[in-house]
Amino acid sequence: MGLVACTRCTQAWPMGTQICGRCGHKMVSRDYGSLQRVWAFWVVGLMCYIPANVYPMLRTKTLFQNDESTIISGAVELAHHGAFGVAAIILVASVVIPLAKFWAIAYLAISVKSRRMASNNARHFMYEIVEYIGRWSMIDIFVVAILSSLVQLKTLATINPGPASMFFALSVIFTMLSAQAFDSRMIWDDQAGDGDSTQND
Repeated sequence: MGLVACTRCTQAWPMGTQICGRCGHKMVSRDYGSLQRVWAFWVVGLMCYIPANVYPMLRTKTLFQNDESTIISGAVELAHHGAFGVAAIILVASVVIPLAKFWAIAYLAISVKSRRMASNNARHFMYEIVEYIGRWSMIDIFVVAILSSLVQLKTLATINPGPASMFFALSVIFTMLSAQAFDSRMIWDDQAGDGDSTQND
């Protein structure tokens, strides 16, 4: 369509415009360093995700004992006490969804270099899902923060966040940055190369 949108105020201008007339921001039509940032954030996020599942997420101190539980061991303990629904939510939010996000972002980054991995519509839909679920990825950190603030009974019982909470938060942040760094227009570049770009602008 011969238009370029400002990345700061989203105002559309004719292609070739150098400076946004609304906010004065420099106009850039494409982000050619997108994939490099996607992979950099992705690798750091994966590196943080490993200790997030190895180190304890919660440290519970009672009058008679001290317990440390990782994400998975905490979910297993909840299941043993009959809280299957809560255990399932924790496993899905803390294990299934993060691993699915890692896989989806890597798949999208690889697929832009291969034309026939999946349809453009399917890949764009996958990208929108990754963007949507990003806001719910911090549910574990919220639970830890709430428990730590509520259960502080001095010598009787206290709950404190473990080192895994920091690594998990960093993993979520870097995977969100990785997804945001992905330029979704790269999905449609193969059609643009085939002369169909006008119907996808």
